[in-house]
Amino acid sequence: MPIVVNLDVMLARRKMRSRELAERIGITEPNVSLLKSGKVKGIRFDTLDAICRVLDCQPGDLLEHRPDGGETP
Repeated sequence: MPIVVNLDVMLARRKMRSRELAERIGITEPNVSLLKSGKVKGIRFDTLDAICRVLDCQPGDLLEHRPDGGETP
């Protein structure tokens, strides 16, 4: 898929674990894991808003478009 989720990168930059993010935004840890792996077909805007507020970032910091299929060269 050409959309790559960089949630793991932002969590590392903020020195935060998935469990803490899940607790702070009100979703389950397995759902955070699915988001991190990119194995989701969509994300609700309110969830994206909560993630951005907690991680103090913009949606573009979390999502990236790679038209070559998502593979890093």
